[in-house]
Amino acid sequence: MNTGNNSINVEQYISEFPPETQILLNEIREIIKSSAPEAIESIAYQMPAYRYKGALVYFAGYKNHIGFYPGAAGILEHFEEIKIYKHAKGSVQFHINQTLPKDLIQQIVVYRVQQNNEKARLKKQKK
Repeated sequence: MNTGNNSINVEQYISEFPPETQILLNEIREIIKSSAPEAIESIAYQMPAYRYKGALVYFAGYKNHIGFYPGAAGILEHFEEIKIYKHAKGSVQFHINQTLPKDLIQQIVVYRVQQNNEKARLKKQKK
């Protein structure tokens, strides 16, 4: 994964949380990196961000939950699985005291990669 010069920033971001939260943040980071190996990791909007042919996904740690931000399309595409969690138009919250839904996160990231590939293909066709 191309992390540019910002990977230390993501590591620093994660290191600011309690150990049990760090474990979850590192898990979600690894899921994203393995599901989108070409994505560029950085900090944007004061949280870990991933770009691949445009914005891909973001995540953030909070006192009681992990916020995952795949955008509205990522939520809508997987709404049946997401509806059991607290969610909004472009985000979902995973409670700190629950196991992360790793398969769901992976499916959403893969979907977002496919979506960005399709957008890039259509944009290239228009030129």
